[in-house]
Amino acid sequence: MRHPRNDTVAAPTRTCILGREQAARGALIRLALAPDGQVLPDVRAKAPGRGAWIGVNRAELIAAAGPKGKLRGALARAFKTNDFAIPDDLPDLIAAALERNALDRLGLESRAGTLLTGAERIEAAAREGKLHALYHAADAGADGRGRLAQAWRVGTDREGSDLKGLALPLNRPILSMALGRENVVHIGVTDRMAAARLGDALDRWLQFIGPELTPAPCETASQGASPPGQSGQPAVTTRRGI
Repeated sequence: MRHPRNDTVAAPTRTCILGREQAARGALIRLALAPDGQVLPDVRAKAPGRGAWIGVNRAELIAAAGPKGKLRGALARAFKTNDFAIPDDLPDLIAAALERNALDRLGLESRAGTLLTGAERIEAAAREGKLHALYHAADAGADGRGRLAQAWRVGTDREGSDLKGLALPLNRPILSMALGRENVVHIGVTDRMAAARLGDALDRWLQFIGPELTPAPCETASQGASPPGQSGQPAVTTRRGI
């Protein structure tokens, strides 16, 4: 489990208003009703009042928001009112909020000292078995990605496996700004719980924007985070039934 300090307590679950599937609250996206009647993303689930939870990706949300979709009816039932407006760019707003949440998590972990940057430092940690997650900028070179992935496999006794890092749909300047460091090309996570927290934030974002916007290697952040037994459960995806 990702929270060994209290394994007997199950994570809170919510039901997707579109697919009617249940999942852990952290795997879904909350929509809230703003004071002006606009439906807006509340990805940190902090806004007061009634909320509606969705577990679909961007393309599925666009379809559900169409004239023949069921988003409006589902929101009316969740909010107990028909007095609201759905922004035309709601999918874009959600994607931007999830991206910002993931970048904020990167910044928090960087300030906490749980991240490494610089290929040489990451490679050394990987070979010593100290790496729990590995990420790359979208414009990172294939040779650099491959070298670090090989070091990670060696350090975890998984040579010959498909263990590798995750290329994020973010280029170097954006990652550098998020971490407050210069020329961030590769990111290594050296703390197991930090890898779980970061994996959760990235999974929600990448699953929402969909694989067409995620560069190869296309694996979820939790899959790319840690070898079996070192991280926790994979993220739950609830994207069907619309």
